[in-house]
Amino acid sequence: MIVRHLKDCEASERRVVSENWESTRMLLKDDQMGFSFHITTIYANTETHIWYQNHLESVYCMSGTGEIETLADGKVYPIEPGMLYILDQHDEHLLRATTEMKMACVFNPPLSGKEVHDENGVYPVDDSK
Repeated sequence: MIVRHLKDCEASERRVVSENWESTRMLLKDDQMGFSFHITTIYANTETHIWYQNHLESVYCMSGTGEIETLADGKVYPIEPGMLYILDQHDEHLLRATTEMKMACVFNPPLSGKEVHDENGVYPVDDSK
Protein backbone atom coordinates (compact mmCIF):
# COMPACT_ATOMS: atom_id res chain seq x y z
CA MET A 1 0.00 0.00 0.00
CA ILE A 2 1.15 3.52 -0.79
CA VAL A 3 0.12 6.28 1.62
CA ARG A 4 1.03 9.91 1.09
CA HIS A 5 -0.21 13.22 2.48
CA LEU A 6 -0.58 16.29 0.28
CA LYS A 7 1.33 18.56 2.69
CA ASP A 8 4.31 16.19 2.67
CA CYS A 9 4.34 16.03 -1.13
CA GLU A 10 4.09 19.83 -1.36
CA ALA A 11 7.26 20.11 0.74
CA SER A 12 9.22 17.79 -1.55
CA GLU A 13 10.54 17.54 -5.10
CA ARG A 14 7.05 16.32 -6.08
CA ARG A 15 5.92 19.97 -6.21
CA VAL A 16 6.62 21.55 -9.60
CA VAL A 17 6.04 25.28 -10.10
CA SER A 18 5.51 26.98 -13.46
CA GLU A 19 4.50 30.49 -14.49
CA ASN A 20 0.72 29.85 -14.56
CA TRP A 21 0.38 26.82 -12.30
CA GLU A 22 1.90 24.56 -9.71
CA SER A 23 1.41 20.83 -9.49
CA THR A 24 2.01 18.42 -6.64
CA ARG A 25 2.55 15.01 -8.16
CA MET A 26 1.34 12.58 -5.51
CA LEU A 27 1.53 9.42 -7.62
CA LEU A 28 4.14 9.02 -10.36
CA LYS A 29 5.43 6.54 -12.92
CA ASP A 30 7.89 4.94 -10.50
CA ASP A 31 4.94 3.98 -8.26
CA GLN A 32 4.02 1.51 -11.04
CA MET A 33 0.26 2.09 -10.99
CA GLY A 34 -0.08 2.81 -14.72
CA PHE A 35 -1.25 6.41 -14.16
CA SER A 36 -0.16 9.48 -12.21
CA PHE A 37 -2.24 11.62 -9.85
CA HIS A 38 -1.68 15.31 -9.21
CA ILE A 39 -3.19 18.18 -7.26
CA THR A 40 -2.71 21.23 -9.45
CA THR A 41 -3.32 24.89 -8.69
CA ILE A 42 -4.04 27.10 -11.69
CA TYR A 43 -3.24 30.71 -10.82
CA ALA A 44 -6.00 33.33 -11.13
CA ASN A 45 -6.21 35.46 -14.27
CA THR A 46 -4.00 33.17 -16.35
CA GLU A 47 -4.33 31.46 -19.72
CA THR A 48 -2.31 28.33 -20.48
CA HIS A 49 -2.00 26.65 -23.86
CA ILE A 50 -1.95 22.86 -23.39
CA TRP A 51 -1.79 20.04 -25.90
CA TYR A 52 -1.09 16.62 -24.39
CA GLN A 53 -0.13 14.82 -27.60
CA ASN A 54 1.43 12.00 -25.57
CA HIS A 55 -0.98 11.72 -22.64
CA LEU A 56 -4.65 11.39 -21.80
CA GLU A 57 -5.85 13.43 -18.83
CA SER A 58 -8.93 13.75 -16.68
CA VAL A 59 -9.35 16.85 -14.50
CA TYR A 60 -11.75 17.36 -11.59
CA CYS A 61 -12.27 20.92 -10.33
CA MET A 62 -12.29 21.05 -6.53
CA SER A 63 -12.44 24.85 -6.20
CA GLY A 64 -12.32 28.03 -8.24
CA THR A 65 -13.70 29.04 -11.62
CA GLY A 66 -12.50 29.36 -15.17
CA GLU A 67 -13.02 27.86 -18.60
CA ILE A 68 -11.50 25.50 -21.12
CA GLU A 69 -11.58 26.18 -24.86
CA THR A 70 -10.95 23.34 -27.32
CA LEU A 71 -9.02 24.78 -30.24
CA ALA A 72 -10.22 22.29 -32.87
CA ASP A 73 -13.80 23.53 -32.65
CA GLY A 74 -13.66 26.73 -30.57
CA LYS A 75 -16.07 25.38 -27.95
CA VAL A 76 -15.78 26.95 -24.51
CA TYR A 77 -16.78 25.03 -21.38
CA PRO A 78 -17.13 26.76 -18.01
CA ILE A 79 -15.20 25.22 -15.13
CA GLU A 80 -16.58 25.24 -11.59
CA PRO A 81 -16.30 23.02 -8.53
CA GLY A 82 -17.70 19.55 -9.15
CA MET A 83 -16.94 19.57 -12.89
CA LEU A 84 -14.86 16.83 -14.52
CA TYR A 85 -13.39 17.25 -17.99
CA ILE A 86 -11.64 14.49 -19.88
CA LEU A 87 -9.09 15.13 -22.62
CA ASP A 88 -9.72 11.82 -24.35
CA GLN A 89 -8.72 12.96 -27.86
CA HIS A 90 -5.39 14.63 -26.97
CA ASP A 91 -7.40 17.85 -27.21
CA GLU A 92 -5.38 21.01 -27.82
CA HIS A 93 -6.90 23.62 -25.53
CA LEU A 94 -6.62 26.88 -23.66
CA LEU A 95 -7.16 26.71 -19.92
CA ARG A 96 -8.24 30.01 -18.39
CA ALA A 97 -8.58 30.67 -14.68
CA THR A 98 -10.85 33.46 -13.51
CA THR A 99 -10.04 32.70 -9.89
CA GLU A 100 -7.44 30.34 -8.47
CA MET A 101 -8.51 26.79 -9.30
CA LYS A 102 -7.59 23.61 -7.43
CA MET A 103 -7.74 20.58 -9.69
CA ALA A 104 -7.26 16.84 -9.19
CA CYS A 105 -5.64 15.41 -12.33
CA VAL A 106 -4.97 11.89 -13.59
CA PHE A 107 -2.53 11.19 -16.46
CA ASN A 108 -2.08 8.11 -18.62
CA PRO A 109 0.68 7.23 -19.31
CA PRO A 110 1.94 8.40 -15.94
CA LEU A 111 4.29 11.34 -15.58
CA SER A 112 7.72 10.78 -14.06
CA GLY A 113 7.53 13.98 -12.02
CA LYS A 114 9.48 16.95 -13.39
CA GLU A 115 7.59 17.57 -16.64
CA VAL A 116 6.60 21.07 -17.67
CA HIS A 117 4.88 22.11 -20.90
CA ASP A 118 7.12 22.73 -23.89
CA GLU A 119 6.57 25.60 -26.36
CA ASN A 120 3.62 23.67 -27.88
CA GLY A 121 1.94 22.90 -24.55
CA VAL A 122 3.13 19.28 -24.65
CA TYR A 123 4.60 17.05 -21.94
CA PRO A 124 7.29 14.71 -23.27
CA VAL A 125 6.84 10.95 -22.94
CA ASP A 126 9.13 9.20 -20.47
CA ASP A 127 10.11 5.96 -22.23
CA SER A 128 12.33 4.71 -19.42
CA LYS A 129 11.30 1.54 -17.65
